[in-house]
Order: sequence, then structure tokens, then C-alpha cells
Amino acid sequence: MVAEREDEVVGWAGVGAYDPVHDYYAGVGEATLYVDRNARRGGTGRALMNALAGEAERRGYHKLVGKIFTSNEPSIALVKSCAWREVGIHLRHGRLDGEWKDVMVVERLLGDRP
Repeated sequence: MVAEREDEVVGWAGVGAYDPVHDYYAGVGEATLYVDRNARRGGTGRALMNALAGEAERRGYHKLVGKIFTSNEPSIALVKSCAWREVGIHLRHGRLDGEWKDVMVVERLLGDRP
């Protein structure tokens, strides 16, 4: 999914198979979101996340998962407001600017499936 403003891409969201090698994870997608710094806090991220969830469900996914640096409070607030929930924290899971960061794991169940 792509968000544009004045013919310029200001954000995108995508989903891919969580683990394409193992069939027992079929239907679980890993979501990614990016919004340009100048387009943040204007509803672009929310629109992309909700559109992505609808399209993922239409394509047969029953659940989306994602990872967010725990220091990224605006992104955490965004996904929680879009029906995602915190699953847990991976300690020292990713590096940013040469420093280890903790990562929050989040998920969103799609549709009315258990």
C-alpha cells in the first residue's frame, strides 16, 4: 500500500509471509510501515495500517505481526490505536545507530477468526 500527497509518496505499508518455509505459519503475515517524517501525525500511518489489515484479510491472512523499537512511542501508540496488541519484548534485538535496542512484538488478529 502506498500513500501519496501531491504526487509524492509519503508512506507505504506492506505484508509478507511470516515464515514462508513452514506451512504451519500459513496465514500469519509480518507487517511493515514507513511514513515520511514530514507526513507524520496527520493520519497517514493510521490509514495505511487499517487499509493493510483489510487487504491482508482479503488475501487470506488471519493475523499480522510486527516489531517496533520500544523507544518509538509514537509508533507504539499508533498500532495500539489500530487494534494491535503488545505480545512481548525482545531484549537487545536490533541495532540502531550502533546501539542495541529492545523491540516490542505486536499482533493484530484479522476478522472474527479465533
